[in-house]
Amino acid sequence: MARRLEERRRQETEADDEQLRRGGCLGDEEFRQELLPCGQPAGASHYGGERRERDEEQARRLVAAQLPRLGWPAAELAKRRQGDAEKVALARRLRAETTMSLKWIAGELHMGSWTYVSNLLSQKAHKSVNRED
Repeated sequence: MARRLEERRRQETEADDEQLRRGGCLGDEEFRQELLPCGQPAGASHYGGERRERDEEQARRLVAAQLPRLGWPAAELAKRRQGDAEKVALARRLRAETTMSLKWIAGELHMGSWTYVSNLLSQKAHKSVNRED
């Protein structure tokens, strides 16, 4: 029995070590959130998983802050047209102020596919350039 327990302990330690090598951390979600100071730029010592979590939290806060300004409850995002002008403006702001992908933005704002969001964002950019000519 002691040998089985020792083998299990060794396997758990190896799994923990692998998680740490990949940029993870040990502990529950509350502890992990304490380790990720929101609003502070990630430094060279912050790894991919930490950066993604911090950036996603920043993006979610930006969306949550904009909904009351628009007078929308969170459920309104799903009810509005995919190409709603306010959604497009919010998507543009997310692209400018966060590192979130078009796929994430499309899903979060209920805008259809990421390629549709890309087209919407580029249409506005092309219209702005054409007006300057």
